[in-house]
Amino acid sequence: MNHQGTRTLQTKRLILRRFQPEDAEAFYQNVTSDSKVNKFLTWPVHKDAEETRALLTGWVERYENPERYCWAIVLKENDQLIGTIAAPTIKNRTETAEVTYCIGSAWWGLGIVTEALKEVIRYLFEEIQVNRIEAGYDTNNPASGRVLERVGMQKEGVLRQAGRNNQGLYDLAFSAMLEGDLR
Repeated sequence: MNHQGTRTLQTKRLILRRFQPEDAEAFYQNVTSDSKVNKFLTWPVHKDAEETRALLTGWVERYENPERYCWAIVLKENDQLIGTIAAPTIKNRTETAEVTYCIGSAWWGLGIVTEALKEVIRYLFEEIQVNRIEAGYDTNNPASGRVLERVGMQKEGVLRQAGRNNQGLYDLAFSAMLEGDLR
């Protein structure tokens, strides 16, 4: 694999870029304070922007690692930060990246995550040269599964009570695609 870290990526509507500490207020307002978003995540709803700033400080510090892939999702039209997309788990031995994502509920259903994920998939396959991209989601969150279907991932199975989020234990569905699937 050819690790390059988190590089700025662009789509028709989005800029995917590194987080900065000054993003804390926008990320708090649009994502980490939103109980609808946090329902299926592992971090609790943040009480204030300082809690979000602490989270982002850790994320920013890890950008020095060339195997760190974590983007802020920013709307081109108004420079508003509305979410995140990342590949937090890299398995070098099997050339695999696991992707995760979340955006503020005000932007659900607009195809934004699908658009961002397509670009991250392109980057991971073409530039980082991973062989496999995978993602897991709570079966109680079928919208997340539909995003994965739209980008061409295939559902591989369900691991019963294999995940824990803010709802408790959940059945973890896995979807994936291989670099060869794009040919």
